[in-house]
Amino acid sequence: MRTLLRILLPFTVICMATLAQAQTGDAKRGEYVLATGGCVACHTAEKGGAPLAGGRELKTDFGSFFTPNITPDPETGIGNWSDEDFLKALRDGVSPSGGHYYPSFPYTSYTRMTEADVLDLKAYLDSIPAVKNVVPDHDLPFPFNIRMSMIGWRLLFFDDSPFEPDPTKSAEWNRGAYLVTGPGHCGECHTPRNILGGLNTDLALSGNKNGPEGDSVPNITPDPGGIGDWSKDDIVSALEIGLLPDGDFLGGAMTDVIEDNTGKLTPEDRDAIATYLTSLKPIASNDR
Repeated sequence: MRTLLRILLPFTVICMATLAQAQTGDAKRGEYVLATGGCVACHTAEKGGAPLAGGRELKTDFGSFFTPNITPDPETGIGNWSDEDFLKALRDGVSPSGGHYYPSFPYTSYTRMTEADVLDLKAYLDSIPAVKNVVPDHDLPFPFNIRMSMIGWRLLFFDDSPFEPDPTKSAEWNRGAYLVTGPGHCGECHTPRNILGGLNTDLALSGNKNGPEGDSVPNITPDPGGIGDWSKDDIVSALEIGLLPDGDFLGGAMTDVIEDNTGKLTPEDRDAIATYLTSLKPIASNDR
């Protein structure tokens, strides 16, 4: 028996080391990263879909996209994905098989996420129950159904520059900038797009008349037509419970954003977002 243990022990140590190496992220912290990215709202089908099992339809001018299953199911989810696969998907927009994702998946913002945040998120997703759920294929007309066309789109519109803190700004401002432009991907909805679906970055966050589900998305720059009359406390209240300065409440897609994203952030992170937004250059609204 002792001889057998001496033989097996090195293999046991090697296996344990391999497992530890495979799981490099912090699942507990990853649950919070999930909230900063608002993943639940998009990756959960409406009308009782299993959380994060995909299948939500996103209607756009280019056709209907169906969000994927990101539970650890090995057949229909991401159960067979490595950490490297996950990093490539979120920050490069490339699938494990080498295919290019459509920008309906906001990798164009997630590319600014830190490697630590991405790996923590992966660790959390690996820890949740696996759900077997086959998601429909995207329903796109020609030529948008040709995925190879994304190579050209990326050359025109994909900026993979990492987030760089501004040393002249406060830590709070930089945290807000990171959340808004990275995991929060606010610009994906609040920025107008050109005829090819690229973001008009010169008009960042100034509103978008063709938002998700065809709804108009408001201007969130400090312009009078946006949030120019809002205080920081007004912004924080809107992010936390959806309360507007006039006493009304946010509705539409922002209901899900508040429930699954901004409402779950720490007070410090909501304050940071407010600090960043109020510092931006005012831009006339483009949501009409």
